[in-house]
Amino acid sequence: MFSRLIATGHSKTTILIRLMVGAVFLSEGIQKFLFPALRGAGRFEKIGLPFPEFLGDFVGVSEIICGACVLLGLLTRLMSIPLIIIMLVAISTTKADLLANQGFWEMLHGSRTDWAMLLGSLFLLVKGGGSWSLDKKLTNNAS
Repeated sequence: MFSRLIATGHSKTTILIRLMVGAVFLSEGIQKFLFPALRGAGRFEKIGLPFPEFLGDFVGVSEIICGACVLLGLLTRLMSIPLIIIMLVAISTTKADLLANQGFWEMLHGSRTDWAMLLGSLFLLVKGGGSWSLDKKLTNNAS
C-alpha cells in the first residue's frame, strides 16, 4: 500500500509543477498566521465560513505541511489531496458571488490562481513527485 502511495513517474519536469504548487501553498499558509485578519480567520469570517478562527489555523497548518511536502516531493500524492479540497472550497466560497455579481469573465479573471493551484494539485495526485523527489528516493530504496 505505501509503495503505491509514493509511486511516481520518471519525469524530471514534474519538479516545475511541484515548485509552483508547493511554494504558493507554503507561502499562503504562512501568511494566514502573519496576517490573520486579511488572510486567515478574518478572511474566513468575511466570506461566512463557520468557526473562522479554527478554520484559519487548520487551513494554514495544512497548507504549510502539504506545501512543504510537495516542495520536497515527499508523499506528494497524499499531500495533494488536502490541497485539492482547499482549492475546491476556495473556488466555491469566494468565486460564486463574483460570478453572480460581476459575470463569467470577471470570475475567470479573479480565479486564475485558484484554477492553476487546483489543476497543479490534480496533476501531482495523478503523476506523483517525479524523478527529483523524495518519493522517488523512497521508491528506489524499497526496491
